[in-house]
Amino acid sequence: MVSARLVSLVLIVLALLGFCLRRSLLRGILCAAVVCAALTLPAGLSAWQALLVFAGSWIVLVLLALAFLAVVCALVDLNKPQEHDSKFYRTVMDLYIEALISLVWVRLDARGLEKIPGEGRFLVVCNHLFIADPGIVLHCFRHSQLAFLTKKENYKLPIIAKFQHKILCQPIDRENDRQALKSIIKCIQLLQNDEVSVCAFPEGYTSKDGLLHPFRSGVFKIAQKAKVPIVVCTIQNTRNIFKNLARFRPTPVPFHVVKVLSQEELAGLSTGQISDLVYETMISDLGEDFRFQSRETQEKAP
Repeated sequence: MVSARLVSLVLIVLALLGFCLRRSLLRGILCAAVVCAALTLPAGLSAWQALLVFAGSWIVLVLLALAFLAVVCALVDLNKPQEHDSKFYRTVMDLYIEALISLVWVRLDARGLEKIPGEGRFLVVCNHLFIADPGIVLHCFRHSQLAFLTKKENYKLPIIAKFQHKILCQPIDRENDRQALKSIIKCIQLLQNDEVSVCAFPEGYTSKDGLLHPFRSGVFKIAQKAKVPIVVCTIQNTRNIFKNLARFRPTPVPFHVVKVLSQEELAGLSTGQISDLVYETMISDLGEDFRFQSRETQEKAP
């Protein structure tokens, strides 16, 4: 006769397999904890004891998930060059990003995802409001193998740096033009070699006032030289995520794929002209209230 312990083990394994196939970490942990609690009922435990088993199982599984993340990160050597995108690390990253989006109670309103090219590589550009922006972009483009052109300071962050390294993100030194050019050239090579698509925030930093600030046009050399389309996106309201979480409120986050600028549309344009075109494309979606105006422009305004 099959023991209850063996049945419990099989059910837990099936629950874990189910969450892996559905690519939802939190759902899997919840399902496994429910299974553990349900299996205690035939043993004569009360409902309250079963609830304690559920809570204990949930805590243990969360700790195991964190331990797994720590082990995975510990195996990454940042000094070892990464030549190809790691499917394993990208899958793990997708699972944990999805879990984080749920934990911080983000209600994502993603529109225009059908415009994302199904074939070939491309450059994604988006406005930048908050540290959560890259995670949301990665979640929306999880089938596109995105690598970021990211500030070099991010490579000092314990967990983020490890995953950035494994998915071919390129650090850029914003204070050193020569090093920045090397990073841009590397992104061009990644696109030309069909390794990954690239994402950049052309403002160069997070917007402190929520407005769309002038772009650093050098980033558009990536699309120009690699001859790939530019996927123009906008994101809003991410600056309120932690503020709303502290008040136990969800945060609606609109994320729009506004337009895909083909190489035909970009042909013959300078990087400055491409920058202006992308800026106006974003403003067309965000609205004129988001347009940045310098102090000189404000003084000249009637």
